[in-house]
Amino acid sequence: MNKFQVIFLSLLFVITGLFSCNRNESSDHQTEYKKPNIILIYSDDVGYGDISSYGAKSIETPNIDRLAKQGVRFTNAHTSSATCTPSRYSLLTGKYAWRKKGTGIARGNAPLIIDSSRINLPDIMKRAGYKTGAVGKWHLGLGPSPEGPDWNGEIAPGPLELGFDYCYLIPATPDRVPTVYLENHHIDNLDPDDSIRVSYEHKIGDLPTGKNHPELLKMKASHGHNQTIINGIGRIGYMSGGKSALWNDTTISTVMTRKAVNYIRENRNNPFFLYFASHDIHVPRVPAKQFAGKSGMGPRGDEILELDWEVGRIMETLDSLNIADNTMIIFSSDNGPVLDDGYRDRAVQGAKHPKLTPNNRDLVPPHEANQPAPSLPPHKPAGPLRGGKYSIFEGGTRVPFIVRWPGQIKKGITSDALISQVDLLASLAELTNQSIEKDAGPDSFDMLTVLLGKSKEGRDYLVEQARTLALIHNNWKYIQPNNGAKINRNTHTELGNNSKPQLYNLDMDLGEMRNVADRYPDIVKQMADTLEKIIQRGRSR
Repeated sequence: MNKFQVIFLSLLFVITGLFSCNRNESSDHQTEYKKPNIILIYSDDVGYGDISSYGAKSIETPNIDRLAKQGVRFTNAHTSSATCTPSRYSLLTGKYAWRKKGTGIARGNAPLIIDSSRINLPDIMKRAGYKTGAVGKWHLGLGPSPEGPDWNGEIAPGPLELGFDYCYLIPATPDRVPTVYLENHHIDNLDPDDSIRVSYEHKIGDLPTGKNHPELLKMKASHGHNQTIINGIGRIGYMSGGKSALWNDTTISTVMTRKAVNYIRENRNNPFFLYFASHDIHVPRVPAKQFAGKSGMGPRGDEILELDWEVGRIMETLDSLNIADNTMIIFSSDNGPVLDDGYRDRAVQGAKHPKLTPNNRDLVPPHEANQPAPSLPPHKPAGPLRGGKYSIFEGGTRVPFIVRWPGQIKKGITSDALISQVDLLASLAELTNQSIEKDAGPDSFDMLTVLLGKSKEGRDYLVEQARTLALIHNNWKYIQPNNGAKINRNTHTELGNNSKPQLYNLDMDLGEMRNVADRYPDIVKQMADTLEKIIQRGRSR
């Protein structure tokens, strides 16, 4: 039997296995664990090559690196999607976002897109006796459908209806209105006499826009982001009112990290689950003063340092409370990297030409230096991967993924097991001895032993989503044909779209440079059939 026959048989096993077993059921490992605290640090737009423990040479992330040294660093871990809203949806529901309409990039005034009547990850943690909190970026919609949130009243349904006990959030993204914080069901610090109005269809109020008043911008737009100006930055969407509630872009990371630290302190005597969704390093990139100019790579690099600081503050807090040994930290990103995502913030120039002082921190203009500053290799946000945010290539969904749990996870493990963030629901349910209803987490597999570094037997297959779908199995990757654009002209990202089928051997061609579909038509057909079976399985539920 040759290797291709083996591949065919294993693919057939996957197809039949889709209907013969439910990997959400308890596995054969029944080890009893003391319920650990669980902190999920979910960064934004951080690429596979943005972290020094994943090969970055032009920047250092010592706190994130310490997580990797003390736990498991995954090299084949994926988001479900190449953009943030669908990735966050999949993580919290255990369900691929492409199975549900309306899970694309959400507008700032979108209604809640997660079904609060179904069991989701925070529900499972709460049912297991955990205190549950969400701090940071949300971007999954708020309020009832179809009208969306009442910004000036009670904002529900939202995170609290999904199983979180507490939340302090950016409603959508930093570049979208409304630029305010949400605490539980209400906008924080809102003056009732200065009501908020939001529109994504037409201009409202008398605040200037980036399109009509570019001279007022502190950060120029490269594409889009030319509507209501808040804090000197053009946003997506129009807004009026809420002056007392507006955030300060330079302090978002400080505010959110403080909220996360306070949550940990307040719940140190209970098992707690904290979903800490940092806004770093999403645009607009406005780092806190202590990080501005420190990376030598522009604001994007500065915010990588800021993100690393946030991780360090979480770790310091756990150490100071003597609860680090019984706390599992999971660190990852919602999708791959992007440089120019709407603002002229020198991200492209910083990645190509990082010039740093000997301490690798302060940018020194050459004409001011006594001698030339040493040059470091060009920064590659996606590392060896092709594509990035918005792309069906690996750079879109293969991201940093680290798990640390002192005492339960051995130090310094590197795992190449295939795993997805969609698996967290079933895996954490297994960890906390929770059974899952049949209709909950339909795409979530129990990967607990993989997360704990006790096994490297990952998923049999994985589906990735951008404009089209891709299937990974046995390190073969099949991309569905489609007629989408080849390149995102705004971000200059290779999207991976092609009118013909694509097949890559990721063992031999991690950069996806050699499409071998014509050489192996039988494998293409088998993988196309398998992907269709996976799609149809979801439709039958």
